[in-house]
Amino acid sequence: MKQITRITIEDVMTEAQRYISREENLELILDAYEYAKEKHDGQYRKSGEPYLVHLLQVAYILAQLTVSPTTIAAGLLHDVIEDCDVSFDELANAFTEEIATLVESVTKIGNLEFKDEKEYQAANHRKIFIAMAKDVRVIFIKLVDRLHNMRTLQFQSPEKQKRIAQETLDVYAPIAHRLGIAEIKNELEDLSFSYLHRDKYYEIARLVDDRKTERDAQVTRMIEDIADLLLENKIKFNIFGRSKHLYSIYKKMETKNKRFDEILDLLAIRIITETELNCYEILGYIHATYRPIPGRFKDYIAMPKMNMYQSLHTTIVGEEGNIFEVQIRTKTMDEVAERGVAAHWRYKEGGSSTEASRQKEIEDRLSWFRDFNMLTQDVDENAQEYMNILQKDIFEANVYVMTPKGRVIDLPNGATPIDFAYRIHTEVGHQTVGAIVNGTLVPLNTPLVTGDVVSVRTSPQSSPSEDWLKVVKTNHARNKIKNFILKKQKEDKAEFIHKGESMFKEELKRRGFEEKELRHSKKLEGIYSQLSVNSYDDLMFAIATKSVSLQAVFERLGLKDQNYTEQDRLDRVVNRNLPSPSSNKAGVHVKGIDSMMISLSKCCNPVYGDEIVGYITKGMGVKVHRKDCPNITNLDERIIDVEWDEQHDQGEYEVVLKILSMDRNFLLTDLVTSASQLKVKMNAVNSEIQEDLVHVITTMRVIVKDGQHLRVLIANLRKVDSVIRVDRVIM
Repeated sequence: MKQITRITIEDVMTEAQRYISREENLELILDAYEYAKEKHDGQYRKSGEPYLVHLLQVAYILAQLTVSPTTIAAGLLHDVIEDCDVSFDELANAFTEEIATLVESVTKIGNLEFKDEKEYQAANHRKIFIAMAKDVRVIFIKLVDRLHNMRTLQFQSPEKQKRIAQETLDVYAPIAHRLGIAEIKNELEDLSFSYLHRDKYYEIARLVDDRKTERDAQVTRMIEDIADLLLENKIKFNIFGRSKHLYSIYKKMETKNKRFDEILDLLAIRIITETELNCYEILGYIHATYRPIPGRFKDYIAMPKMNMYQSLHTTIVGEEGNIFEVQIRTKTMDEVAERGVAAHWRYKEGGSSTEASRQKEIEDRLSWFRDFNMLTQDVDENAQEYMNILQKDIFEANVYVMTPKGRVIDLPNGATPIDFAYRIHTEVGHQTVGAIVNGTLVPLNTPLVTGDVVSVRTSPQSSPSEDWLKVVKTNHARNKIKNFILKKQKEDKAEFIHKGESMFKEELKRRGFEEKELRHSKKLEGIYSQLSVNSYDDLMFAIATKSVSLQAVFERLGLKDQNYTEQDRLDRVVNRNLPSPSSNKAGVHVKGIDSMMISLSKCCNPVYGDEIVGYITKGMGVKVHRKDCPNITNLDERIIDVEWDEQHDQGEYEVVLKILSMDRNFLLTDLVTSASQLKVKMNAVNSEIQEDLVHVITTMRVIVKDGQHLRVLIANLRKVDSVIRVDRVIM
């Protein structure tokens, strides 16, 4: 991008007049200049120059990008609200509400208190990006403002230089890249690089400069050879060498651990032609003449990048063994490659399009912009978390997958179908039960790669699992899952608190106490720490989930059962040295029976928390069955009451599950993975295809901790794609 050291308003107008001719539009720019000049009078930059110099530079670069007169005017005025004590209404009255809105959107946050600099930056950037989602002109102004600030960063303190350079590299350069404005992106990166890694910057600059003469000679010879080849075949073209910017060389050296000499595209040639067909013709002639390096050909014409970039890239070996990267594109593609979205946003005087229609056009052309728009709708998101989402999910996205209808979704490396589903819509993510990638059913933790065609299966009865947090890569999906789980836990906790209250009230009543005597009393609060709870709600929740027994509560309260008779008291005294009621390691308690063997029945495999009964066997003690076990039907005379011991810790219970599914590849793997994620032990797994050759029955013999553990396992198995039903087996 052409630079002029000292810009005047005449330079700005000359640049603007290349594409703006209407008098009222040029007058708008001049009026904005005069207004800014008046308001910023007496203000100076760190360099000692009048502040107006910065505003003229911003306006000049905007004019180079061929933006609208309104945008240039807003660029000249972009600091008057912040620095000149001009109100929004005052600016709107002087110009238009549209210009005032643009200026307000660009204005930094200011006069707000934050915990630290990081939080300030995050909140400031969020405001900018939310505004950008509404009107892309905001980011044009902000990028150009930052570009000129970076060009004059030498006048700031070393500490501030590093902070601003890092912010530029983290936020502004990625946005310029996503918008395809390579001119600005490359300059921002190189300027940031020079302040953040000064030694490396000058080392690479020296290496490039040392080889400049030799490299230029090699490129010139190759250009002459390719030009002769294309002239022979009568194709119109323009050919020239291009230099790699320093930061991109540094990044390749660092990320790929390569030496300077190993970077293949230091010798780079660009060919500009007239049509797409010419591009492919030129590629054919070059490949027929020079040996291409395998794996280095990229067709960005057929599959454009997310920032609209189109070009053919190939790497060839020249006659002297030198390696060249060759880019082939049309004139239009080249302009888009350098100026990206700004090339499409070019202001055309007298055109019928409005700013709103051009904003819509950008959203249509840049598929990622729709996702960006969606992410910015969560304005209540923590500012730093918002920036983490933006940086990871948008800036670093380099995996491009498609919906069956052809919509391109960009995701970070390692993203899964769950990430994809949440990018489509939050509810789609919540209800996902399976995924199809390139026509094949795959596990939900499958990493997606560029080119995959992805669709997800949903069920209104489905909901996110905590295990998903281990496989998702996007912060957006992770936050949505966490929020859902947190909301569900709060809802579930409310139900448990209500249940615990009911249990507590019933026990109070049974013991002969009035509820009002104890509920929320100081006496009750006094035992919270003894029971490892923090509040009344926590205590009720613990009672309902049986992590605290009612007996323990009343013992610590020192309240005896008022309904006990004297005979009850004497019975306790007499029996206090007798063995405790029968129970065993499975945690089953049999009232009124001592010293009798108790065991869990193998036919129905009861689990702690199931409704159970005891069956008195001949010579084998008491066998504990589930109440719904068909094997004890019509055996009422030998059935006794049993109950789970509330004080019993979690045990190990074997359960046999039968899973009916549609047959597919990797079904058994997905079932086993789903069980393993819950840390369920598996004693046996067997899968048999049915006679119809469509259905499969899988039998799993598993060990669970309790009924809750089993219920979660069954729920997760039901979520596995193609599973129809999951049942507990009774032998």
